[in-house]
Amino acid sequence: MSQRDVRLAGSRSVLVELPDLDSVLGLSALLRSSPLPGQLDVLAAASTVFIKADCAANAQAIAKTVRTLELGSSAAATGSLITVPVHYDGEDLAEVARLTSLSPEAVINAHSQQIWRAAFGGFAPGFAYLRGENQLLNVPRRATPRKAVPAGAVALAGEYSAVYPRQSPGGWQLIGRTDAVLWDLERENPALIRPQDRVQFIPSRAALTVTPSPAAEPAPDTERPASSAAQLEILDPGLQSLIQDAGRPGLGDLGVSTAGWADAISAAQANRLVGNRPGAAVIENLLGTLTLRARGDAVLAVSGASATVDITPVPGDDFHEARQIPMDTPFALLDGETLTLSGAGAGLRSYLGVRGGLDIPQVLGSRSSDSMSGIGPSPLRAGQLLPVGRVDGLQVVGNPEPSPLPVPDEHGVFTLRITPGPRDDWFDAPGLARLTGQLWKASADSNRVGVRLELGQDDARPLQRVREGELASEGVALGSLQVPPSGLPVLFLADHPVTGGYPVIAAVLDEDLSAAAQLPPGALIRFKLTPHPGTRTTVKEPRA
Repeated sequence: MSQRDVRLAGSRSVLVELPDLDSVLGLSALLRSSPLPGQLDVLAAASTVFIKADCAANAQAIAKTVRTLELGSSAAATGSLITVPVHYDGEDLAEVARLTSLSPEAVINAHSQQIWRAAFGGFAPGFAYLRGENQLLNVPRRATPRKAVPAGAVALAGEYSAVYPRQSPGGWQLIGRTDAVLWDLERENPALIRPQDRVQFIPSRAALTVTPSPAAEPAPDTERPASSAAQLEILDPGLQSLIQDAGRPGLGDLGVSTAGWADAISAAQANRLVGNRPGAAVIENLLGTLTLRARGDAVLAVSGASATVDITPVPGDDFHEARQIPMDTPFALLDGETLTLSGAGAGLRSYLGVRGGLDIPQVLGSRSSDSMSGIGPSPLRAGQLLPVGRVDGLQVVGNPEPSPLPVPDEHGVFTLRITPGPRDDWFDAPGLARLTGQLWKASADSNRVGVRLELGQDDARPLQRVREGELASEGVALGSLQVPPSGLPVLFLADHPVTGGYPVIAAVLDEDLSAAAQLPPGALIRFKLTPHPGTRTTVKEPRA
């Protein structure tokens, strides 16, 4: 009789560990065909199923329910049959032949004469882990990963095969290449191979050309609303300015992260102040450095990281004077006037909301920019014109509000509350005690993917594992504290990868994620442990 281990992962996610891949596929198929209340996303991996929920209460309910579900098997004929022509001339074909004691021709036959099944996605948009019908081609990864594997490379690692959708680092054994485009935003379904699909590789003698990865340009948005006449002209984007909204949840199985704004509280405030609906697209700006001009009258507000907000009138305008606007307050920017943000010290990311939102095309249902996958609009550039959306209905402009920025204690230390796990048992009680008992510092290498942590005091020490070996890649939650071999955690933010291969010792509470996104380099951090309302439980599977 097999066992099932159910663990809460952060405030709104559940990690289910299962004894084998067949059980993983069975649970994944069950949850997709009959979603549980509040279920947002399901991500299968080699031995786990990761479930994202819309709130903490539903995550706890899912954790209880999934313990009692009777698992069947995922039908072998589900999904589509995808044929992929392959030119078998990979750099590692001879090495794979040596490792398997087969001839190169036998390797090609073994690869092309079986049906591969897309077990799960991850790593990158369009990357699918394909499981074969036998173990003839079970080979280890390369001892030294390549810095760049070309798009279209057909590869093997362990019991899986895969096709690289875009150029990226990789340690798999390369046996061939294909012209098939694995990821294309112009298609109705961007991923050529989706979980549960079946794949047949067809040897091709025709000369193939390397197809570059499709550019992450916005696809036409057929549901784009009519725009108002107003536009914002970017004169200077500053250090980094991105378009962000609530993101694109539910695509984790395709390797696509949710992305969206890093500080949801400040972004929501900017939208609320200008009378927008909560999901309207805003500008996320790094360190309050931005200059733009209004083309047409607009109503704006700036929230988040402190900035000096200066307005310069049109040259020759004798009726309006230069003025300075307080933060967290709606204001009018008249046609031709220039808005300049200058960083004022506190916080890291400022959010500029405009009444009507930014009316740019959606990509996969969102206007957000994802720095990890390259999906969505590119960073703003000088000379770019951003159309302002039409205001529908009676939406009231808000009143000035207090700043939502986190406030450090009298010693300049920011406190972030965390819940343990799902892999705190890789560090045991001493690991959690060290995590919470010493100060950490935000590194200058941090970005929207995550806050890289350094030791924050002289007697601080890195975290140490109490287990040997490596963890198979599995789903990870926003706010996870993933610990690489260095022992220095990385706090995952909006653009984090959907899967990770390092153990997650704890996760920051949802309520504190906005504060985490505002921590500048050098900020001192203390983690405060808050137990989960639920407890981890290992249960016996029901008999078939």
